[in-house]
Amino acid sequence: MYRLLDTLPVFTGDDRITRHFTLIPGSDFGVDALSVIDDIGGRTLPWDEACRRTFDLVLTASPKGELKLLRGQHVLLPHGAGFNKSIPGEGSADSASGLDPQYLMPSDDAPAALYALAHPDQVARLADASPEAAARAKVIGDPTLERILASRSLRDRYRTALGTGARTLIALASTWGPECLLRQRPELPAELAAHLPCDEYQLALIVHPNEWSLLGGYELTERLAPALDAGMVLAGPYQEWASVLIAADALVTDHGSTALYYSAAGDRPVVNAHRGGVELLPGTPMDVLLRQVPRLGPAEAVRDALKTYRPGPGRTAAQAGFAAQGESLSRLRTEVYALLGLTPPAHRTPPRLLPSPAAATRTPAAFDVHATISEHGVRVDRRPAGIGLPGHHLAVEYGATGEHLVRSAGLLYCRPLPPSPAAGEMVWTAAGWAQHALSEYAGCRSAAAIVTSGLCVLKIRGDEGTYAVRVEPRSEGGRIVRIDPAAALSAVHTWSSAHRGLPGEEFGLDCVIGDRTFRVLVRPATDEEAGRTV
Repeated sequence: MYRLLDTLPVFTGDDRITRHFTLIPGSDFGVDALSVIDDIGGRTLPWDEACRRTFDLVLTASPKGELKLLRGQHVLLPHGAGFNKSIPGEGSADSASGLDPQYLMPSDDAPAALYALAHPDQVARLADASPEAAARAKVIGDPTLERILASRSLRDRYRTALGTGARTLIALASTWGPECLLRQRPELPAELAAHLPCDEYQLALIVHPNEWSLLGGYELTERLAPALDAGMVLAGPYQEWASVLIAADALVTDHGSTALYYSAAGDRPVVNAHRGGVELLPGTPMDVLLRQVPRLGPAEAVRDALKTYRPGPGRTAAQAGFAAQGESLSRLRTEVYALLGLTPPAHRTPPRLLPSPAAATRTPAAFDVHATISEHGVRVDRRPAGIGLPGHHLAVEYGATGEHLVRSAGLLYCRPLPPSPAAGEMVWTAAGWAQHALSEYAGCRSAAAIVTSGLCVLKIRGDEGTYAVRVEPRSEGGRIVRIDPAAALSAVHTWSSAHRGLPGEEFGLDCVIGDRTFRVLVRPATDEEAGRTV
């Protein structure tokens, strides 16, 4: 269904064309299709009614099902990036899914009027499966890829929508079926969330629509709960997944074709997490790509795998999977209007830009902080609490997590609350809240109120002073890079624990996050700073 929606702009603005949707019965993955059509405001014909009508054109992205019952000229559109997989137990043995002669040319059935393919090699492979079908094949490219290529300049907007910031965004891609990533390595998202520091990395997961349909959104999110609780983004199956690919800095993939779309958008690191099987066909673009990129062993080795990637394989694989890049909609438009016997409208039909993806629905508010002091400063490595090994201390955001974590925190901090419209509201001052936290929670050694992105007010147990903690941003190539102030608070907490308190005068320390160093200044707070409200 999603593939069809990416091609329909070829008819945009033409009042001679009326679009109807119908769902072929019997699909294991059709549960969500009707809701997708409802979401876009499309009109659906019941299958029985569709079979009674005659259409000028029948567009489909799959050759499977009783398509011959739909009367009209058939156009078979690209489905996925090429024909890389064979589905055991479906159709002819060892035939590529989408190129199976049992579906392309059923007995006593005529070929489609047009087989719209993405690359000349696919036409050649179609000829091996069905010469009669290949005679009606044309290379039109891939309309979904066209949207991705047209949207590349929106990369910064997508990263802002995801809240990525200066972090490295790693996308995981899972196709469908028994050999997909989520079936072979269901634990991988949570393991990566446990091993990758939150201030350096962000995770996103792209799941094939068939798996969404098979499991349903509730079941899928329940299975992924540990990783989602750690802040992983779960990309929606229509459009959003492609926006996430553009935003991503690296991809961990199985043998699904998502990796080819990612590689076509930019030759950034790809890591192979596929554990093998019988589905991936030798010599296909995906097979060649997976053989040439680093293979992921244990989850904790992902950073090393990313470092060993060398540019080239991704670009080469994308070129083997997609031709006519940037021309797909115009080529398809020419072909379908010729079949209709109509002259296309004079206006152009540029690909529709992808929408911004949604941010993670859950963000961690408690961290196991692994911190070390060296001559280079205090290195801070924060990971979501409870899914990995304990660290130097537990840092918890007050008001955003359960009481059991709050009572276990060595560092407790709060963020400003949104303004309340209620009359006679009562708010804490920064120093007042910090003192209250120390009084209320006996296990807490440091308490701080984050006032702004660059200022925190801190109190230490056993120290009568109130301190202002200022975090200086970095300048990198014309951009300003900031860290979460809570990470800087963990650096100060670690330093004060090692030095049995803070000096009563201004001093500075370096907070090291990954490859970046941020200067943190600590001094006694002014009355104005201590009295700021939170």
